Amino acid sequence: MLFLLFYVPLSSLSKMEKGNNFIRPTGLTVNFLLHPDRVFLNGYPTNTELSQAVNYSETFQFTEIEQKQPLFGWLVRSERSNTMQTAYRIMVSSSYENIQNDIGDKWDSGKTESERSINIRYSGEPLNPGTVYFWKVKTWDNHNEESSFSAIRQFLTAQELIDYYGYEYYGTSRYPLQKTDVSPENIKPITETSTFIDFGKARFGRMRIMLYGTKETDTVTVHLGEALKDGRIDRDPGGSIRYESFKVPLEPGWRTYEIIIPTHQYSRMDRIILMPEYIGEVMPFRYCEIEEYPGNLLEAFMIQQVSVHYPFNDQASYFHSSDTVLNDVWDLCKHTIKATSFAGIYVDGDRERFPREGDSYINQLSHYGVEREFSLARFTHEFQIKYSSQWTEWILQVVLMAWADFMETGDPTSMEHFYEDLKAKTLKSLAREDGLISTRTGLVTPEVIKSVHWHENEWRRQRRDQPAFRDIVDWPQTGGNWDVEGETDGFEFMDINTVVNAYHYRTLVLMSKIASALNKENDYEFFDKRAGLVKEAFNKKLLDHNTGIYVDGEGSSHSSLHANMFPLAFGLVPENNITNVTSFIKSRGMACSVYGAQYLLNALYHGGSPDYALELLTSTAERSWGHMIYNVGSTITLEAWDKKYKPNLDWNHAWGSAPANIIPGKLMGIEPLEPGYRKIRIKPQPASLVTAEIKYPTIRGDLILSFKNNPGKSFVLNVNIPANTEAEIHLPLFSAKQNVTMNSRPVSFRVQGSFVVVDNVGSGDKIFEVSL
Repeated sequence: MLFLLFYVPLSSLSKMEKGNNFIRPTGLTVNFLLHPDRVFLNGYPTNTELSQAVNYSETFQFTEIEQKQPLFGWLVRSERSNTMQTAYRIMVSSSYENIQNDIGDKWDSGKTESERSINIRYSGEPLNPGTVYFWKVKTWDNHNEESSFSAIRQFLTAQELIDYYGYEYYGTSRYPLQKTDVSPENIKPITETSTFIDFGKARFGRMRIMLYGTKETDTVTVHLGEALKDGRIDRDPGGSIRYESFKVPLEPGWRTYEIIIPTHQYSRMDRIILMPEYIGEVMPFRYCEIEEYPGNLLEAFMIQQVSVHYPFNDQASYFHSSDTVLNDVWDLCKHTIKATSFAGIYVDGDRERFPREGDSYINQLSHYGVEREFSLARFTHEFQIKYSSQWTEWILQVVLMAWADFMETGDPTSMEHFYEDLKAKTLKSLAREDGLISTRTGLVTPEVIKSVHWHENEWRRQRRDQPAFRDIVDWPQTGGNWDVEGETDGFEFMDINTVVNAYHYRTLVLMSKIASALNKENDYEFFDKRAGLVKEAFNKKLLDHNTGIYVDGEGSSHSSLHANMFPLAFGLVPENNITNVTSFIKSRGMACSVYGAQYLLNALYHGGSPDYALELLTSTAERSWGHMIYNVGSTITLEAWDKKYKPNLDWNHAWGSAPANIIPGKLMGIEPLEPGYRKIRIKPQPASLVTAEIKYPTIRGDLILSFKNNPGKSFVLNVNIPANTEAEIHLPLFSAKQNVTMNSRPVSFRVQGSFVVVDNVGSGDKIFEVSL
């Protein structure tokens, strides 16, 4: 069960003080954790109990703040439009009595003029390890409004604190895992002594059940599984689809039993992410069958699916549209993010239970799309900086993950600490004179391997005829252990690989931005210049100027989907080639894996083909999310479109969750223009979708958006922009004579491609209308 630190009655929030209570800050965070007061087991320990515990990490399960100078954040509230914070005051106290009486004995920032409401670093008296502290904040805004103090919040420092400034050690705070009881959605008899139970969705966890034992009934058989066959649990599902059966000896009378899950044998037991002792082993399952037990004794409250997941707020986001399939796809992907967080780190499904960069980047983007939560993504990203895969594109994706973390949180701490690692992960050391890189020309030296943290023992265990780094393009590749065509669309692997170099270009662009954000001017100039060099060589040597599309590599005459969708997604395609490249991409269909679909959809929206992107998102063909839902019957995204494309697939792979970030980020068009959503771009691309609405959680607050679309004739956009931000609104361009209004009044705009753009839109409710 989950507990809060302790109960705070309304009368004890703070003493009576000046300020508007209706606009007091909410959503207070410490190190991005909204609930650093969450604890498990016996509730929260007192400071005395902490000091007396021999090993309190085993005695209690709670969130620890590891930094000596943690980051504070909050949501700015306002009753008016166009609100920006102008100042804040933070108090941190060593006792609840002090904070109630407005005594900041550890830190009182005083009234500090600043619009910053996120990433405020602690600047008070040194914090003691293993200690509970209390804090609150108040704000002033540009309407000359002073808020009252926020509700009091609290946090616990770790037994060993990290000096941020000294960088002796670096760590990211996380929540403990959470257990949630889920009741059955359906219970039906199979026979008089056999019962079928459906929990509605698959989740990782255990089963808890109340049973009655007699002399005649001494053992019950319980079956758990993910898949059905002929209306019953499939007991031989194949691949990595899970099924287990258990014998439960009964004791006399009513007893509650928790089914203990045995540790599954993975191909690499030396590297799987083990479940913590306070949780125990889990497995994914949706269905249960109970045999050798009279069904008339079973009621819903007696049967619980004990779901394990990272703390997740189901109300943090929503999406609904006029397309039923699209709504179901959103629900599938949102549930996937919650369900696959069971290990407290992003993992590549239950098949391997280990973080992989290619999986984690999509997981990260999708997690941002459905919840205001940043700690799990950062923790996973930082783990993978130090534990690299051998796949070339996976190594490169770490830079993309770092930039996504910065744009979402606005906090440069992580990329500053790992800056040299990120530089190495661009693989610039594998470049030839024109800037293009290769893993197959003898440049992958032991020094390069060490610089990206590809572990030597992993290198040695590979076949000696394989290079240390291997280009992947997509997965599975053709051949391998199965008689399948693979998901690379016939890609021809060459020394200079188009997909690898598209990724390399993207890392150079992002490293130039990272260097600029960290005021490393020389590095900014280097990466910016190198990106230009690579782009020139890429388009000179990999773009077929006769066909106007890209080939798979230098010396290849074959053009695959992948060789074209990645350059388009990463901004490499010259303006006059976008039409040809986009047309070719559309001609190939979904000729990629669920992983590749992330970049295919990005490319389509970037290339101005939202109609085809919507067609793919709402498809029910074999290569679609609709197929997973309606034909396969999974409630978590699969590792592949179907077992036929990957015979050992699992049914719980978050790298298939692209719609959870594509729907908010591309279809609804919500993306940060400045780090930490200081400025937001809102650029809906609805195609033929008639209506849609979304609640999108950002670090500065919820953005609520809906539209009503009559393609080519009218478009109405309703948006509520969070306080302390501003937005750039993109609306469809129908003709040069169209009318554009904001809150029923004409508004100035500029034309950009097929959009009209309204700049510098402040916070609050806005209604934009476009009509002929």
